[in-house]
Amino acid sequence: MINIYSEDEIAKIKASGHITYLTHQHMKSFIKPGVSTKFLDEEAGRFIRELGGIPACKGFEGYPGNICVSVNDEVVHGIGSENRILKEGDIVTLDIVTLYQGYHSDSAVTHAVGKINKEKEHLLTHTEKSLYVGLKEIKDGAKLGSVGARIQQYAEHHGLGVIRELVGHGVGHEMHESPDVPNYGKYNTGVTLKAGMVIAVEPMLTAGKRYVAMLDDDWTIVTEDGRPSAHFEHTVAVTEDGYEILTGE
Repeated sequence: MINIYSEDEIAKIKASGHITYLTHQHMKSFIKPGVSTKFLDEEAGRFIRELGGIPACKGFEGYPGNICVSVNDEVVHGIGSENRILKEGDIVTLDIVTLYQGYHSDSAVTHAVGKINKEKEHLLTHTEKSLYVGLKEIKDGAKLGSVGARIQQYAEHHGLGVIRELVGHGVGHEMHESPDVPNYGKYNTGVTLKAGMVIAVEPMLTAGKRYVAMLDDDWTIVTEDGRPSAHFEHTVAVTEDGYEILTGE
């Protein structure tokens, strides 16, 4: 079942999204060489709680972290570790889910650690741009397949791999709800979007091939070829004539 949220409920998801947004802003100053991914995880969790939210990743299906912290070839679900120290030239994704007053919000950003090479710059620039290319397709009556189709078209035009095994999703009462929101597909196919739907759109792209594998921790997903991956995500509400980002300012 796909949930249709009322204006009041969307306002509550947006309040949750504001905490997620503020947490992303807060974390920017800590992303630098010499910082452990465990510190990033703990600081984000502390800050979310300080604002009255709950870091919803913690304990979700047994996940041990407050947020997901994924470095370089780690696509998603990286677990913060005292032994994983950021280095100059790394890229790191913070994927943050906040639960606030019964509503979830979900957003991810990939950051450069110091100066990065041109391959990673290209990857970050165009993964982020692909998110907004996809969002432009959203409005009441549009087809969900058009969102993924535009993301795929943009990504592949810029030489990036589009991961198929990982997708966006509905979000609100639960962290993951229907429908799935792939980053690939055919234009004008799939679920019909309706005003009041809330979805997390999240391109996960690679600088190499699209294939992925899971590490022995049963959580961390990495690129099969070891090339870097980037991930940008917003929670958005479908409106009559477009969309509203709920994890922005």
